[in-house]
Formats: sequence, C-alpha cells, structure tokens
Amino acid sequence: MIISRKQAIGAGLNRIDGPKKVTGTAPYAYEHALDQVAYAFPVQSTIAKGRVVVLDAQAALALPGVLAVLSHENSPRLSAEIKGDLAVLQSDQVAYRGQVVALVVAETLETARHAAGVVVVQYEEQPHESELSPDANKLYKPEKVNPSYETDTSSGDIEGALREAAVVIDQTYTTPAYHNNPMEPHATVAIWKSGDVTLYDSTQGAHAVRDVVARAFGLEPEQVRVIAPYVGGGFGSKGMPHPHVLLAVMASQKVGLPVKLALTRQQMFAVAGYRTPTIQRMRLGADQTGRLSAITHDVIEQTATIQEFAEQTAIVTRMMYKAENRATTHRLARLDVPVPAWMRAPGECPGMFALESAMDELANACGIDPIELRIRNEPEIDPETGHPFSSRGLVACLREGAQRFGWQQRDPRPGVWVEGRWRVGTGIAASTYPTRRRVSSARIRVDHEGRYTVLIDATDIGTGAWTVLTQIAADALDAPIEQVHLEIGDTALPQASLAGGSMGTASWGTAIVEAAHKLRERLQEVRGAIPAEGLEVVAESTENAYAKQFSMHAFGVQFAEVRVNQDSGEVRVPRLLGVFAAGHMMNAKTARSQLLGGMSMGLSMALHEQSVMDPRFGDYVNHDFAEYHIATNADIGEIDVSWIEEDDPYVNPMGAKGIGEIGIVGTAAAIANAVYHATGIRVRDLPITLDKLLG
Repeated sequence: MIISRKQAIGAGLNRIDGPKKVTGTAPYAYEHALDQVAYAFPVQSTIAKGRVVVLDAQAALALPGVLAVLSHENSPRLSAEIKGDLAVLQSDQVAYRGQVVALVVAETLETARHAAGVVVVQYEEQPHESELSPDANKLYKPEKVNPSYETDTSSGDIEGALREAAVVIDQTYTTPAYHNNPMEPHATVAIWKSGDVTLYDSTQGAHAVRDVVARAFGLEPEQVRVIAPYVGGGFGSKGMPHPHVLLAVMASQKVGLPVKLALTRQQMFAVAGYRTPTIQRMRLGADQTGRLSAITHDVIEQTATIQEFAEQTAIVTRMMYKAENRATTHRLARLDVPVPAWMRAPGECPGMFALESAMDELANACGIDPIELRIRNEPEIDPETGHPFSSRGLVACLREGAQRFGWQQRDPRPGVWVEGRWRVGTGIAASTYPTRRRVSSARIRVDHEGRYTVLIDATDIGTGAWTVLTQIAADALDAPIEQVHLEIGDTALPQASLAGGSMGTASWGTAIVEAAHKLRERLQEVRGAIPAEGLEVVAESTENAYAKQFSMHAFGVQFAEVRVNQDSGEVRVPRLLGVFAAGHMMNAKTARSQLLGGMSMGLSMALHEQSVMDPRFGDYVNHDFAEYHIATNADIGEIDVSWIEEDDPYVNPMGAKGIGEIGIVGTAAAIANAVYHATGIRVRDLPITLDKLLG
C-alpha cells in the first residue's frame, strides 16, 4: 500500500519529544528512579594480552557500602552460546587492554568507583600486537564482510585493462580508527527479579538487547523486558549490546537489587566499539577523456583476536561508477585490540573517502572537471548486480549543487586562488547509501472518540522517529496528527528492527502503513461505528518484493570551500553544501538536521578525528574529549543542505530512502579535494593536520 495523500509527511513539524528533552523531563536509561538501587563500576585490564593470575578484592570488600566484587572466579555463568567480547568475566583470559576483568557493586556510585581502584589484579603478560600494517603475511581473508557481503568481487581483465589505460591512478589512502561518541554514554539499569529481567538501556534496538540477554542467561524472551523510549545518540555503537549490559544483569542477579551501570567516556573507548582504521589501495584506469575501463579497491583493516568484525569498506566501489573491468578485496589483521563495530555509515564512509579522492585525482590527471568526470562514468544499471536502479539522482544532484555552489566560476588550477595569507580551494565528492527495510510489526488502536494509538518498538536515537512516525501514521490513517499518539522503545510493544542502516523509518513506517490499512478496512466494515471498547489491529510488514528486481540507493553530492593559512597550515571550512536525492523527505526540519549533522561529522573526520594507538601498550591514548577532537560550531561556517524530491514507489510505501548516514559519506573527500585545489598538496592520510600542509 502506497500512501497517496500526504498532508503530514514532508511538513517541517517540531519534534514531539523536543520539549521533554530540552526541559530534562525525558528520562534516559540511567535516570530512571528506583528504590534501593546499587551501582556498578568496572575494573579494566592494564595489559593487552595475557591472563589474570591473581585478583585480590579484599581491600574493596572491606570498604563500607561495597556489596560484591564479581570476577571470572565468582560471576554468574553465561550460556555457552555467548562468545567473544560478550562472554565477560567467564575466563581469566585478557584479549585487549581495557577489557573488563572485574566489577564492583556498591550502595553508591562513588563507593563503587573508589572500590574498583583498590582491587588488585596481577597478570601473566604475553607479547601483543596492536598496530595495523599492510604486512601481507599477517593478513587473512574473512568469509564475509558486514553484514553478509561477499569479501571479494572480480569481473573482467583488471591487469590487462590497467596496462592499456591511457591514464592510471594507483594510490593508497588511509583512515585512522574513529570512536563513536554519542552524547549519552552507554548505560544500563538492570532489575533481576525471580528470574525475570527488566532493563532500562541506552540502545538502538530494544528487541536485539532482549534476545541477547535471554540467550546469555538461559531465559525465554518473554522473561526479559527492555525499555528505551529516549536515547541520546548512538552512531551505530548502540546497535548491539556490549559487555556492560550483561555485567549489569549479572550484578543485579548477584546482589538481589536493581543495578545501575554507566560507562565513563574513557571506558567507552575500550568496550563500546569503534570504526576500524583502513589502508585502501585504489587503482583507476581510464582513457584520456576520463572514461573508466578498470577500477580496483583493495582494503586492509583490523579486527580483534577475541571476535571478528569486518567492515564492508569497498562495497561502494562495486556499484558507484561503470567500468568493464572491476575488482574489490577485503583483508583483515587480527590484533590484540578492542572489537571494532558499526559506526555511522560503516563501509561507505571510509570507502568513499578513497574512491572519491581517487576520482578527483583522475579528473586532474585527465584535465576534466570533476563533475563532468562523474557524469561520464554514470552507469545505466548497477554494475555489480545488473539490476536497474529504482531511482538514481546523482547527476541531478551534481547539476543542482554546481549551480547553488557557483562551481562554474571555479578556476581548476590548484594553488592559484589566494586571498591575503590564505589559499582558497573548492572540491566535490559524491555520496551514496543503500536503501533497505527490515520486517517489523505495529499495533494500532482506535477508541470510540476516534483517537489513535500507534505502538511499535521503534527507537529514536535523536533522529526524530517520535515525530516522523506520527506523521506517517496520521497520513496512513487519514487523521489529523493531533489525534495520533505514538508509543515506542519497549519490548512490550510489537517487535521492530533496530535503528541503524538508515532503515528505521522505512521498516517501521511500512509496518505502520500496513496496520493503518487493516484498521481502515475494519472501520469500513463497521461503517465507522467504533464500539465502546474500540478497535485494534496488528500488522507485520513483509520483505520488499522489489528488492531483488532493483538496486536501491540514495545519492548525494558534497561541495566544500576551504581556506588554508600559508603560515600555519590551519584549515578553515567557510562553506559546505550538500544536495541529496533520497526519495521523499518525511519531515523537512528533522531531515535538514540529520543531513547537517552528518556533514558536520564528515568535516570532523576530515580535519580532527583520530584515535591514536600506542603500540607499546595496545591502547588508544586520546580516550576522552580533551584529546579526541571533534568539530564544533567554531569549525564550520555556512552549511547549505538541500534535496531533490524523488518519487520512488519501489522502496517502501512512504517513498523514503533513509538519511541518517548519507550526510557523512563523501564529506571528508570533498574537503580533502578542496585542500588539494587550494594548495596543490594531496593529503591521502586522514586527518588533514597542519604538518601535512607545511613546507
């Protein structure tokens, strides 16, 4: 069922949850008030590899108010199904620095934190390796890359095409490790009562947490309830539970009280995931007019010895531009480091930095405008699958963006635009992100006065789901938005997919539309005479029947203007412009915020962010906001966000493609390309720091 009448959808409505959030009345996970609550604080390993040989908790247990100290010696046993990093406190083995080796539970947070500091841990240390390098002898090929993509792809004669190409780009690009730093830290409140568990958790998917906890403790899913109505950001790091969730449950089971556990900012750098660093070799072969004949993308990244995670970094190259001969590979180094995980636009974000930087280098080598180069290599069908695109607005974005940005006035020569002591340059890069949806369920009730209640276990991580889903429901029910009440973020509600992969609105909205359709049919059957007890329907969305017929992606283009100081190497970005083709926008206000936020994060990636590994200790040394630098308002001048309205009936009933991640994709490359245009210096290793632009 396609929504044909859109009154609420597209309007720039204020966020429904906004007043609660800005007044502090929206309870986040840690803020739920409970009687007789205890507090937990982790003890982390100080070595990168080895085993615990002595764990002396006597001094901690002697402190007033300390209730328990959990370790591998006395913690509740988890199911044998639970492997890797989630098998916390199940053995004496240490797989990375910062791994949790004990947990203190006390009557106050201050006591728990103090007691954690006096727990004595002695180790049998083993040699470790924690630094990513391109050493082929230490690399291996994973079976799949996240979530289940082919590791390698190849078609045609790559080497032959590169030998015959008039122009060849063969360069290596690197990105460092990045850490998700949502405003709300990872936090869980666990209540173990008579074998049933209630969790208040900061998560992107309450049902995903429920299922893991149930398996870990040998419970039925119905014995676990997870509540998460308000979540203060995630960027992927809260997509699946981390060890702290199971620790909170174990602690509550041990002491017989509700237990609160919130990770500190420093602890989040070890046990809550991060984006793997990458080493990416790009090879492009083209004729003198810039038309690609060959394209290869070879990726090296790291995973952890305790658990594998392989980011799908090269997948964008499989479908972005046409070339008869093409190949992509992924190789992993298994290191003694924390486990990498999802971070905003996993795969596409670092992969497009390499691809779009290489495309800019090809444009310069061929003497072709970077926009024209991309248009010349626009594919008619998906080069990987052979399927037609359900819609593909990249060329329209390129042309619209060029006009809005004033690209036509650009002098293509690098290093010639100088204003005082500042060198000025402009650059572009394309963006893309796949369009998906997952099966979800929704329940809708209507009372005898015509008021609707929509129930679905969706999650709002700050993206505006509270508001957007209400808009979708209002239009699907053909009702004023004031008559629609939404409830989300609770496993007591119908099951829904997690908030991630830019597919939340598509998945949840489809289920809501299906339920609304069923309810309207029921209302027709009773001829609008709603009984006193009201009416209720439940609907589950189905898999997208068009997903195997079409290639579905959102597209966009990022434009950047930079200024580079000739004396200091300082980079300023007075202008960013993004133009996107992402189907129908559900809410103009929340859409702009999401795209603007993604672009700001991309600027942060280009100029500031990097997690610095000290290989001597196997630890990221800048593990706080004092030294892990992110972009702030002072770093960014004007950001212009716009979009091209697309009518794509194949993606979902709302025609929405998802925008949570595409904003970050391409931004770093656009800024790096602009820096080259300003200075003539090509920075292939992020971030673009002052030292790389001096001399």
